[in-house]
Amino acid sequence: MSDMTANTTLHSSSNTRNAPVSLVGPMAWMRTNLFANWWSTAITLALGYLIIRTGVSFIDWAFVNAIWTVPVSPQGVANTEACRDAKGVGACWAVIHEKHRFILFGTYPYDEHWRPLVVCFLFIGLYIVSAMRRFWRWELALIWAAVLTLIGVLMWGGVLGMTYVPQERWGGLPITLILATFGLAFAFPVAILVALGRRSSLPAIKALCVIYVELIRGVPLISLLFMASVMFPLFLPEGMNIDKLLRAQVAIILFAGAYLAEVVRAGLQALPKGQYEAADALGLSYSKKTGYIILPQALRLVIPPLVNTFIGFFKDTSLVLIIGIFDLLTAGKTAIIEPAWQGFGVEVYITLGLIYFVFCYAMSKYSAGLETELNKGRRR
Repeated sequence: MSDMTANTTLHSSSNTRNAPVSLVGPMAWMRTNLFANWWSTAITLALGYLIIRTGVSFIDWAFVNAIWTVPVSPQGVANTEACRDAKGVGACWAVIHEKHRFILFGTYPYDEHWRPLVVCFLFIGLYIVSAMRRFWRWELALIWAAVLTLIGVLMWGGVLGMTYVPQERWGGLPITLILATFGLAFAFPVAILVALGRRSSLPAIKALCVIYVELIRGVPLISLLFMASVMFPLFLPEGMNIDKLLRAQVAIILFAGAYLAEVVRAGLQALPKGQYEAADALGLSYSKKTGYIILPQALRLVIPPLVNTFIGFFKDTSLVLIIGIFDLLTAGKTAIIEPAWQGFGVEVYITLGLIYFVFCYAMSKYSAGLETELNKGRRR
């Protein structure tokens, strides 16, 4: 009996064979998508040649023939002759070496640059903690309050022996992170309230929400920033002035809230009607029905467009340059105004692009992972 079982097992294992390489795996994908016929093969080879040649040329320009540092006189004037001799052949990364502090921190006092540097790390740490689901408790709000308070203390100073720095001296990456973080953190609750208001059965609330959304979405962000910077102070009482950064922050919150409200409303409309009826059948109040059943499912449905909107507004913070706020992009532009560094904007913009890419790519990857994790129960 045991011999028969062993023979049966051996026979079944000998019949188990892997699929041919030509049908599955990378080779099959390449044959199907890249070399399906002579026309596809020709295009693949031509594009491959262009990509390889462009990549080799970029490596030569960015690394092999690049200029990394230049001599600086005792007066602080950089000698960029070597960079100008290598123009078109090699990159001049010396501009980043010499101007990286100004690009990252703007006109913040040089001796106090450790403070905005710590602020940037605090923001990144806050993002990481907020992304971990095990911290999604009410204590997270206390963490946000404590960290944001510490950020304010570090940026302003005036206590604990730190020099007071007015907001007019703030700039660079901290300004971008402040505008994006506060803008999206406050715009998201506004968006939820407006989205629920648009679906309200009360005509007055619904009309106010519709007017707000259509009015804000009907104008560009630049116009709101211009109104907040130039027109709004004209309506204030004489002698009263609101900080320019705060006005820009409010404009960004209102603008982001209108766009996010439509995304949230789409999730509410996409939710099956049976979910509402089931919540009503359980006798839940409106607040419990919305907070425990409707909103979690609606937000889960619209994670991709929500994050797409977040990424867009993170990049749109660069528009504050129109009202004279030194965000990251504006600081980079200003860094190459100096005659010695004029003509080396490509290196600066590549560096700025990489910084924006890191933050936006991190948001994109996190949202993809979160969507996969939250939708495990919906898969069949």
